[in-house]
Formats: sequence, structure tokens, C-alpha cells
Amino acid sequence: MNCWTRPRSSALSGKRTETYTLHLSEALSSEMTYKRLFDREKTLCSVSFHMKHNLNGDWWLAKSLMTGQEGFIPSNYVARADTLEVEKWFFKDMSRRETERLLLAPGNKPGAFLVRESETSKGSFSLSVRDNGPEQGDVVKHYKIRCLDKGGYYISPSNTFPSLQELVKYYSRTADGLCQRLYAPCKPKAPQQPWAHDEWEIPRETLKMVKKLGAGQFGEVWMGYYKNTQKVAIKTLKEGTMAPEAFLQEANLMKQLKHERLVRLHAVVTKEPILIVTEFMIHGCLLDFLKTDEGKKLMLNKLIDMSAQIAEGMAYIERKNYIHRDLRAANILVNETLHCKIADFGLARIIESEYTAQEGAKFPIKWTAPEAINFGTFSIKSDVWSFGILLTEIVTYGRIPYPGMTNPEVIRNLDRSYRMPSPEGCPGELYDIMMMCWKQKPEERPTFEFLQSTLNDFFIATEGQYEMQP
Repeated sequence: MNCWTRPRSSALSGKRTETYTLHLSEALSSEMTYKRLFDREKTLCSVSFHMKHNLNGDWWLAKSLMTGQEGFIPSNYVARADTLEVEKWFFKDMSRRETERLLLAPGNKPGAFLVRESETSKGSFSLSVRDNGPEQGDVVKHYKIRCLDKGGYYISPSNTFPSLQELVKYYSRTADGLCQRLYAPCKPKAPQQPWAHDEWEIPRETLKMVKKLGAGQFGEVWMGYYKNTQKVAIKTLKEGTMAPEAFLQEANLMKQLKHERLVRLHAVVTKEPILIVTEFMIHGCLLDFLKTDEGKKLMLNKLIDMSAQIAEGMAYIERKNYIHRDLRAANILVNETLHCKIADFGLARIIESEYTAQEGAKFPIKWTAPEAINFGTFSIKSDVWSFGILLTEIVTYGRIPYPGMTNPEVIRNLDRSYRMPSPEGCPGELYDIMMMCWKQKPEERPTFEFLQSTLNDFFIATEGQYEMQP
């Protein structure tokens, strides 16, 4: 029997829980049991689906067993019920670094935990637990779960268990040598509601603007709704900012870039005034967030982690042979779990060519590489330079680069090989990374792949891979 249950935001009905049937092609008639994720209520349902209705893997055609209604459900909301994936605490193929990001996100407390597959030992598992101490603050401790030859699992040889479920139950009752008793499963990232595959150029009437979030020289940003149901961010571009034809050509390239560290581009309105519809990020831009009370409390390890996330997104852009051209904290957005995503990639190129030269618009001199300032030569290596400047914004909680200098002074000083001094409180190793990004010759600057790896491992030398057996 195939079973799904509907998440809250499913397309079928407004009810909290629903059951569906999806029809498999005749050649794929073997049935399996499925369960919904994220709220993980116990309701099950019989499911099969037509492969022809599997729209890029995002939506599956479903039929309700209760009402007979048909509709589409997000495929990322369900999982096989006969696997560990339906356990609230199991996060299948999550990396160590992403595990730490998730456990340290708002909403989790000391004792929050998850079990994941080991990155290094196939068939093995790791238990990761959020801890808190007076000196180290909030940290994540990792414990290797070992397998018995005849089946079963253990962390300490003195306590063995027939299943992972029994192991979790035991350590939920008592810490017994762990840093914390297992208090509650880690809160998962809410899955993005998939965007309908054919809704790209949309009518203006389908958008409702609710709250103005900000304004710049090229337009405004609003929180709003698409078809009165899906919360989105809407960027409005002033008329004359760019030709609609040029915009659509670039936007078609931009929408091909899909990565968890890039803000998702959903749709566009191509008649002026042009509108760009993206996923909504609750904390807004990183520059503003760093200046809030919550942002000011971020410790160095979280600031470094945010830097690594941005480098990860830029490494993807690098692999795709794309260029951002306007990388700075104002163009990084922050979500509810304090994860960073890169916004406005590619937008600067069409605005710059269509508008800036004619209107003399403001140019982000302090973030721009010398070869781009002097010769208009932009490349992924000029993005690397900008990333070095972005690192100074992060470690200073949003301070303007080159404090006290005007743009002309910055240009003159760069021509004399001047580089910004290390910000107060910045670790020497981080400043070394900045200086690598600011090499005069673009080809001598590091790749974003290198920067991602270096920042991910920034603290690795001071922490063990796993805690000792309890």
C-alpha cells in the first residue's frame, strides 16, 4: 500500500490532514507505504502516481481517498513509511556542517538532537546534540553510533540496542555520559512550497503587495502574496531602468541557477514597471540584520559560518560560469534559521549596461575590484575581491568599508596598492583570507571553492571529529 499525508500547505484542501491516491503507470505498479514529513502526523494513505504527472519531481498528482478530490501535492513533503526518514529525529544525508547550522538555529535548545548517516563510514550513523556551557556557549557535540556484527547499535559498548529507535528512547530518558539528555528532535527546515512549473511570466494582477520592505535607486522591495496564498518578495524596477527584452533574456538565464544558497527566482512581470518575484526571506538583508539586537549578539563562529554559506553559493555561481557583479551584505538575505542566500545575481549587469552609464547612478566603488573600476572588466575574480570586502562587513556587524574615506579617495589609494587594515577583533587567519581576495592580479585570487572549504574548516583544528565514548 502506498501512503501519503498532506502537509498544511498542500494544494488539495484547507484541512490539516488528508489522504491521497496517486496512480502509477502499469509498469510501476508495486506499492509502498508513505508518510508525510515535517508535521509527521500518523495518518496514512494509499498512493500511486503517473510518471507523466511527476512534474520535475516537485509535484505529484494525487487523489483523496476521503473525498475523491484530485490535485497536486509537493513531493518533498512525503517519505516512504518503511524507512528511518519518517522519524522526526532522522536527517538522512545531512553533512556535519549543515547539522551544526540546523541545531544551532533559533527554535532549538540544549538537548535538541538528530541522527544522520555518517559522511565517512557507509552504513554507520552519527548522533549530534546541541549543548551549552559557560565558556563555549552553544555548541554541537557529535557521537559515533557503531554497529554490532549481528545487528544492533551502540555509542558505549556497555549499552547496546536492537534498533536506532531504542537507542534514541534510552538516551531521551537519561544522558548516561552524553553531554545532554536527548530533549527534542531538531526542528527541520520548512520545505519550500514548489512553484508551478509553467508560471514564469505572470499577470500583474496575480500579485498583491502588502508591506514595503525597502527602496533603492532602481526600485522598491515589497512583501506580498501570489494568488493570495503564497508569500513572496516582489522587487519593482523603475520604468526606464532596463529594456524589457534585455531583462527577460537575462532573467531566463538567472532562473536556471538553482541552489539552496541562492534566493529562488519564481516569476517575472515583463511589462513595465517590471516586477521580479522571489522567495521571501523573513530577516531581510544581511546588512540590516547585523545591526539588529539579534544580529549584534552573533558570535564569531556564526559570522564565519555565514561567510562560508555565502562562499558556497558563490562557488555554485563559479561552477556555472556566471558572475554576480554586485556582491555585498545588502544583497545577501537571511531566513528564519539564520541561513544566508545570495540575491540579485546577474541583475547588476543589465542595470549597469542599460541604465547606469546613461543616468550616472551610484556605483558600489568600495566593493568593486580595481580592474572593474578602471576598465569595466568584471569576472568571477572581481566577485572574489567583493567577497573580501563583504567579509569586513560581516565581522564588523555592518560597518561601511574603508571608514572615513570617500569613493575618490578609495580609488586613489587602491591605485597606490593600499588595502583596508584588519578590522578590530578580526582573527588574523580571517584577515589573511581577505588579503588573498584583494590580490592585485585577478588570477592570483582564490576560487570560491577554496574559500568555501577554508571557511567551513576555519575552526576544525580546534575541535575533535567526535566526542569520546561515554
